[in-house]
Amino acid sequence: MATKLSILCVHGVGHGDADAALAPAWTDAISTNLRRWSPALELDFDFLRYDDLFDHAPLNGKVYAAALARLLASGLVHGLGDLFPSTRGLFDVPDQIRWTAGMIAQWASEDALRAALRQRVLKKLQERAFTVICAHSLGSLVCYDTLRRNPGGLGGKTLITFGSQIGNPFVRDCFAGRIEPLKVRQWYHLFNPDDHVLTAHLRISAPNFAEVQTAFDKPGDILNHDPVYYFNHTNTQGRVWPDVAGGAASRSVTRGFERLRTAARRPRQRALLVGINDYPNPANRLEGCVNDVFLMSGVLQDCGFRAEDIRVVLNDRATASSLIERFHWLLDDVPEEAERVLFYSGHGAQIPSYGATGEVDHLDECLVPYDFDWSLEHAVRDKQFLEFYSQLPYDTRFVAIFDCCHSGGMTREGGLRPRGLTPPDDIRHRGLVWKAERWQARDLSALNASLSADFAGASGTAYRLGRGVTLRQLANRRYDAERKALDHKGAYLPVILEACGEQELSYEYREGTASYGAFTFAMAHALREARTKAGINPTFRTLAALTKARLRALGYAQQTPALVGPGRVLGQRIPWR
Repeated sequence: MATKLSILCVHGVGHGDADAALAPAWTDAISTNLRRWSPALELDFDFLRYDDLFDHAPLNGKVYAAALARLLASGLVHGLGDLFPSTRGLFDVPDQIRWTAGMIAQWASEDALRAALRQRVLKKLQERAFTVICAHSLGSLVCYDTLRRNPGGLGGKTLITFGSQIGNPFVRDCFAGRIEPLKVRQWYHLFNPDDHVLTAHLRISAPNFAEVQTAFDKPGDILNHDPVYYFNHTNTQGRVWPDVAGGAASRSVTRGFERLRTAARRPRQRALLVGINDYPNPANRLEGCVNDVFLMSGVLQDCGFRAEDIRVVLNDRATASSLIERFHWLLDDVPEEAERVLFYSGHGAQIPSYGATGEVDHLDECLVPYDFDWSLEHAVRDKQFLEFYSQLPYDTRFVAIFDCCHSGGMTREGGLRPRGLTPPDDIRHRGLVWKAERWQARDLSALNASLSADFAGASGTAYRLGRGVTLRQLANRRYDAERKALDHKGAYLPVILEACGEQELSYEYREGTASYGAFTFAMAHALREARTKAGINPTFRTLAALTKARLRALGYAQQTPALVGPGRVLGQRIPWR
C-alpha cells in the first residue's frame, strides 16, 4: 500500500498561473478525497506553469483564425461556438473566447508553442518522480501530446484527465486522426457531457484506460468546466480516488469494475440493418427497402451471424435519434477482431452546410431517416458517424453498406425509381450565388487538396459518409509524419460498399411482384453464388466486380457500385463465415 504520492497538477484554459485560488482548491479537494481511503497518506503537490508560453508565442493571424474557426465548428452537441457566436474577424475575439477556445486554437496552430510546452512538461517530470498526473482541459492536451511522443518511464504513473478536449474531432485531427493508449499504469478520463469547453467523449480500447461519467451542472456557471466538481463527483470518488490511494479497498473496487466490464463485453459479430419505405411525404416513398433488410439478414445468417446478433430498424422507427442510439449498440465497446456490419436502405441526400463563420463552406453527405426535414439535427452525417467508427481497434472488421444515392434524384413516372432526395428550393439556395446575371453554384474551397475524390468528392468539398474527412485536414506529408511520430495508422476507416458512384443514382428493381434495391438484390445474389461455387467468401473487390456485372445483366448500366476502404483490406476475403 502506498504511503506517499507525488502529484503533478496541470491547469486548463484561462489564466491558471495567475489564479491564486487554483492551487489551494485543487490541493484541498484531491487531499480530502484520497485520505478518505488512506488517512495516513503523505501527499506532495506541484503545479505546472505555462501561461507565459502563450503570452509570448507569436501568433500567425491567418493560421490562428483558421484554427479557431475549425475548432468552433467541431462541437458535435455543445461548444463555445454556440455560447459565443459573435466572433467578428475571429482574431480580435472576445477575451473569454481568447482564453478558452482561443488557447486551444493557438496550441493547435503553432508548432513552436507545442514543442515548448512539451519541453516544459518533460522538464517538470525530470525534476521529480511523480506518481499521479492530474490534467484539466488544455492541460490534458499538453500532457497527452508530451506523453504519447515520450513514452519512457510511464509504467508506474496514473493519469487523470478531466474537462478534456482530447476526443474532440478538431484535436484528434491535430494528432493525425486518432487517440491511442498511453503506457501509464492507468488512465482515467472524466467526462461531463454538459461541459461546454469543447470537451468530448473519448473511445479508447485498452485495459489501462477507463472513461468515468461525471455529469454535473454547476449553478450559475455557463461553462460547467470546474475542476473541483470533477474531483468531487460521486463516480470519481467511488472509482478513481480509491484506486489512486491504493490498498485492499481500492483493489476490491477495481475488481468489481473489471467484472462489470467483462460481463458487458460485446459479441464478436453484430449487424444493424435499416430500411425505410414509408417516408411521411408520399412523393418520397420507396418500395424495396424493407425487403432489402430481410434479404440482407438472410445473407448474413447464411454467413454465420446469429439471428439474435442482428437488429432491424424499419420505417417510422428509424428516426435520427433512434439510429444514433442503435449505433451505440453496434459500435460501443467493440472487442478485438470483432465483425460489425451496418446496412442502410433508403434515401440519401447532400446538404449545403454552414461553417463557423456563418458561410456555406461544404456539403454534408447524409442518410435520410424517417423524420428527415433537411436540418442537420434530423440527418445522419459523417460528423456524427465518425464518432463511432474512427476510434475502433485496427483489427475490427467493420463493413458499411449503403443502398442509396447522395447526388439527388427525381422520381420518373413509369420508369426506374431512384433513392435520393433533391433539395427543396430554400436548401438549394444555400449552394447558389447570383453572379454575371445568373444563378451559379457557389464556389467552395476544397477541404483538403491532398484527398482523393473517393474521400471528399470530385469537387473536394463534401464530408462523405465513412471517410473520416474531418480527421484528415492535415496535408498528406504532414499527416504521415504525425502518424509516424505518434506511432499509429490514423483514423480507423471501415470498408464501404455503396450502391452507385458519387454522381449516379441508386435505383429500385422489381423481381416478379417484389421490389428491392437493384444494388442490394445484385450484391446478395452475387455473394451467395460466389460462396456456393467456391465454398468460401470472395474478396471485397471481387464482390464489387460481381455486383457490377449482375447490375449490368439486370439492365442497370447507369449504376456502378463503389468500394472504398483501406487498400490492404479490400483485397482480403469478406470475413463473415
